[in-house]
Amino acid sequence: MTEDVVPAAELYTDAFAADPYPTFARLRAQRPVCPVGSPRFDSWLITRFDDARTALTDPRLSKDLYGPDQHYLRIFGPNSEGLNRNMLNSDPPEHTRLRRVVSQAFAPRRIEALRPRVAAIVDQLIDKMVPRGEADLMREFAIPLPMTVICELLGVPPADHDRVLDWTQVIRTSGSTSRPPAEERAAVQEAQLRLHDYLADLVRAKRADPADDIIGALVDAVDRDRTLSEAELVTTTFLLLFAGHQTTADFLGNAVLALLTHPEQMELLRSTPRLLPTAIEELLRFDGPLPVASPRIATEDVDYQGVRIPRGAIVGVAINAANHDPAHFTDPDRLDLRRVRGPHLGFGHGVHYCLGVSLARMEALLALSALLRRLPGLRLAVPLAEVRRLPAASPFRGLLELPVAFTV
Repeated sequence: MTEDVVPAAELYTDAFAADPYPTFARLRAQRPVCPVGSPRFDSWLITRFDDARTALTDPRLSKDLYGPDQHYLRIFGPNSEGLNRNMLNSDPPEHTRLRRVVSQAFAPRRIEALRPRVAAIVDQLIDKMVPRGEADLMREFAIPLPMTVICELLGVPPADHDRVLDWTQVIRTSGSTSRPPAEERAAVQEAQLRLHDYLADLVRAKRADPADDIIGALVDAVDRDRTLSEAELVTTTFLLLFAGHQTTADFLGNAVLALLTHPEQMELLRSTPRLLPTAIEELLRFDGPLPVASPRIATEDVDYQGVRIPRGAIVGVAINAANHDPAHFTDPDRLDLRRVRGPHLGFGHGVHYCLGVSLARMEALLALSALLRRLPGLRLAVPLAEVRRLPAASPFRGLLELPVAFTV
């Protein structure tokens, strides 16, 4: 890391968490490839669309964090291997092998068959909120919706949903509590260990009593032809559980907040529901839940924009910065639900393109449609400045809460 570093004090602030896009715009214009210091780890940040798209498929930028250099220790910490050594953090051919095992479970036709069940969950959650005329949309809707869906897909028993949610929320909200840093790290490590042990026990239960769900199918793959190792089975289950609800929950919160702060666009969507598929893509481009793609490691010196990134450096591809690049999007900081669907990077690009894209789009469409239809007068219940967010240093962009009111 050179001395010419964008410091954490400049980037990872409350102001940056509230609105990172002016900073991203300055970096795109002045320092499109730059070293960045952060509370978690130092890295190099790529912010322009063309560079970002190239970097997401650059074989010199490896996703394998578990090689001999053990980069995962810097990024995730000593307890991470039991949960994070999965297809997200691997390269072909390992990535290809791991992804192939689970891709059938997320085939568009199978996901479409879930539509009635997802619609029912959406309505059940809204039914609980309607009588009160107010709600915390994150706690009561955006988080439990995708968590319930992915738990049912995986085969997590309903009686266990709440404790699984509690463990994942400890991990998701790291850095947002008033606990000292050492206590915060200990709480995250404890949640990781409990989640790992729970999933390992669940795998054993599915082996003893086979079921027609995703974990049952993964167990069968292990026992039938050793497609996965036992450890990979647990880490793959964790990835599907966490990725299957985390980004969708944060997207729903960000999307509703964007609509509430752009009331003319919300009314357009309410009056023209056929715009929903296009609107979902625009909302994802406008304020996506994954501001920087999961880390990559430079396996050799690489040049972007005439800047040399040294071998061994951690590289972050700033998805949300790229999705606001004026070289690719006209007036990119304007929310325009009529915008012709463009090649945004909200679902990634290349071999790591989001496996659950069909499920995420379907959940978002049903959720936003129902909220606009069933909650007239939907509005923020607190001033915008009081809406609590995940800390700027979080790998996710999302809300801790979204207090709203509506007409009963």
